[in-house]
Amino acid sequence: MTKLKQYQPLILVLIFILALSTLLSNQFGLVFMPTFMGVFLLCFSFFKLIDLPGFAQSFAMYDPVAKRFPGYAHIYPFCELALALAFLLSYQIKLASILTIILLATTTLGVVKQIRTGHKMHCACLGAVIKLPLTQVTVIENTIMIIMSLLIITHL
Repeated sequence: MTKLKQYQPLILVLIFILALSTLLSNQFGLVFMPTFMGVFLLCFSFFKLIDLPGFAQSFAMYDPVAKRFPGYAHIYPFCELALALAFLLSYQIKLASILTIILLATTTLGVVKQIRTGHKMHCACLGAVIKLPLTQVTVIENTIMIIMSLLIITHL
């Protein structure tokens, strides 16, 4: 399977997020970056919630907090959902950005550690429904969201 075919679901989701964020920003005069963050987190939490037990099982294989406290994997999508709503409703955006950094930095450390082991596994970023490999793509995706959160904190 080619890389493009393998990542087609993620590419489609990201195009959808970009299009919806642009539409919302233009139509309602919202600031693009928090809108993008909100739509991104909303979509990603949705996919995780479709099969919460499957997500939790996959997520606990690489997230350091979920490994130690399995219940965390079950509440993680709800944390993403809460952050999504905060961004979309422009509520406590700086706090939401800080919490997003903490959430994603922790997960990113776990992803990097797992990638270094060379053990092949699925990424739980789009839940258990869409199977994507755990690769540098996850690290890049999380890093971009962390940078966006930092930009929001410093510019709002």
